[in-house]
Amino acid sequence: MINAVAGAVIKFAETHAKFIIGVIVNVILIWGFCKLTDVFGRNIVNRLRMRNSDSPLLNLMPVLNRIIKAVIIFILLAGFLQSFGYNVASLIAGFGITGLAVGFAAKEAIGNIFGSFGLLADRVYKIGEYIKFNGYEGTVENINLRSTTVRSLEGFAINVPNNLLANEEITNVSQTDRRRIDLSIDVEYGTSNEKLDEACRILLDIASKDETILDGALAFIDNLSASSIVIRLVCYTNQAGWGDYVIEKSRVIREIIHRYREAGIEFAFPSTSVYMAKSE
Repeated sequence: MINAVAGAVIKFAETHAKFIIGVIVNVILIWGFCKLTDVFGRNIVNRLRMRNSDSPLLNLMPVLNRIIKAVIIFILLAGFLQSFGYNVASLIAGFGITGLAVGFAAKEAIGNIFGSFGLLADRVYKIGEYIKFNGYEGTVENINLRSTTVRSLEGFAINVPNNLLANEEITNVSQTDRRRIDLSIDVEYGTSNEKLDEACRILLDIASKDETILDGALAFIDNLSASSIVIRLVCYTNQAGWGDYVIEKSRVIREIIHRYREAGIEFAFPSTSVYMAKSE
C-alpha cells in the first residue's frame, strides 16, 4: 500500500514537474519583485523627505505601491499561463467583459479608488494631520484605496469612504499657522461708562502682553442683549495645534476673569426684572 502511494506521488511529480517548478519560480519572482517595489518606494519617500519636499508623491506612494504590485502579479501570472498553452488574450478579453459587469456592480468601490487619487493628488490632507469634515474631526491615521481612517478626539477610529470625502468640505486644521480667539463677555447694564471703556482697554492690554497673540486684536462693545452689555474680543494666536489652542484660549479667559474682578466690573447673567405697581 505504501509503495503504491509513493509510486503515485512520484509519477505525479514526474508528470507535473514543469508545472510545479513554474509555480515555485513564479512565487519566488512575485515575492522578490514585491520586495523590490517596497525598497524602491521607501527610497523615493526618504529622498523626498530629505529634500523637505511637499510633493504629492509622498501621499501617492502607498497607493502606487499597491497598484505596481498588482500589475507585477498580473504580468507574471499571465506569462506563466501563456507558457502552459493558455490563451492569455482570450482570458484578458473575458476579464474585460467580466470587468464591465463588476464595474457596474462595484461602482462605489471604483469611486473610492478615484476619490483616493483625487484627495492625494490635491494634497487635501496627509497622515498625521488634523482635519474637520461633516461634523467630525480628528487625526488622519491611514489612507488606502478604499477609505481614510480618522482618529476622533474621543479616541474612536472613524473609517470614511474616499468617494464621500472627495465630495466633502474638508478643513485641514494642521495646515494653518494661526487660530482665532473670539470671546463675548457679558457685563451688567449698571456698569458705568468709565468701567465700560476700561473693560475694552483690559481686553486689548491682555492681548498685547500675550506673546502668542498676534498683532491686530480688536475689543469693542458688540451688542445689547436682553440682560447684559456684550463686549467682544477678537484676536489670533499662533498656537495652531488643537491642544495648544485650547490651553491658550483658557489662559486668556482666566486672565479676563481675574482682571475684571480686580477692576470691579461685574459679569452679567440671564435675569429678569419684575416691577410691581403699588396700589393706592
